[in-house]
Amino acid sequence: MNLNIIAYLIYFSITGIIIVKVGRICYNNGNIFVSQLIPNHEDLCHKINQLLLTGYYLLNIGYCAMTIISWEQIESITQLIEVITSKSAFIIIAIAVMHYINIILLTNYIKKLI
Repeated sequence: MNLNIIAYLIYFSITGIIIVKVGRICYNNGNIFVSQLIPNHEDLCHKINQLLLTGYYLLNIGYCAMTIISWEQIESITQLIEVITSKSAFIIIAIAVMHYINIILLTNYIKKLI
C-alpha cells in the first residue's frame, strides 16, 4: 500500500481530533469570556461564539486538506512519522496563534463595536 495514503489517514485523524477537541474547549469557555466582554447581550455573545467556532473549523479543516498537495512522496516509515509530526505540529501552532489573535481582537475591539 502507498505510504502517502496511510500518512493522509493518520494525519487527518490526528488533526481532526485536535481541531474538534480544541474547538469544543474554546467554544464552551468562549461563551463565558464573550459574555464578560458584552454584558447583558447573551444572545449576541452566543452568536459571536458560534461564528468564531464555524470560522475556526472551516479554516483549520480547509488548511489541513490543502496541505496534502505539498507532501513529497513518502518512501519509509521513518519519513512517514517525520512528515506527520511536522505537519501536525504546524497545525497546532497555527491553532494557538489564531486563538491568541481572536482574544486580542475581541478584547481590544469589541467595546468599540457596542
